[in-house]
Amino acid sequence: MRITVLGGCGAWPSAGLACSGFLVEHEGFRLVIDLGYAALPRLLEHTPPHGVDAVLISHGHPDHCADLNPLLRARALDDDPPPALPVFAPSRALDAVLALDRPGMLDASYLLHEFIPGARFEIGPFEVATRSLPHWVPNAGIRLTAGGLLLAYTGDTGPCPDITDLARDADVLIAEATYAEEVPEHSAKYLSSAQQVGQYAAQAHVGRLLLTHLWPGSDPHHFVDAARRAYDGEITVADSGLVIDLH
Repeated sequence: MRITVLGGCGAWPSAGLACSGFLVEHEGFRLVIDLGYAALPRLLEHTPPHGVDAVLISHGHPDHCADLNPLLRARALDDDPPPALPVFAPSRALDAVLALDRPGMLDASYLLHEFIPGARFEIGPFEVATRSLPHWVPNAGIRLTAGGLLLAYTGDTGPCPDITDLARDADVLIAEATYAEEVPEHSAKYLSSAQQVGQYAAQAHVGRLLLTHLWPGSDPHHFVDAARRAYDGEITVADSGLVIDLH
């Protein structure tokens, strides 16, 4: 399983970077998990629009799904449009993004599979188990398995014991860490810190921790240091272009 980071900025993209997006490949199948602001140009460095086999969205905030629109445009407006792209997302999460164009323009370019977080299903070679995690909108934590390898992804979430179960024995945990140490009171129920994430990674015995959704302009070293207080495994920040090969 190969994981390529398309972007890891939270809220909005810093100059030259992108918001949440991950290309996950296994046995020639290309699955994109989240596709936030500016993630599509990074994706196109690795595959043309018709090379994407499916998209899985954790929740409906635009820093996680806005660039689904230009991906669908690129497929729909091609001289030889590819088959409809399977898109998986929590119910109603993509209503705003899919309504950006004139009615009917993109209809043939995607096949929407809506689910309620907690559902299990398959996407190509991947077995997907989702978990409802607390955020301002319905958010699906994702547990992705293929070929005996396991990737866990929190989407955006506040503190929740289910995160440990989601990440249990994962080869890599991709975890939202908007703040390094303390989450402001106004967001404490809906976002996480690197310090909290390090605790979850240690409790879940994950093989590697990938910190994502950092607040734009933050010093990533502070986040790594905060996570390392509880977790002594490998910690990386989700920088655009980072590639992780799981064996």
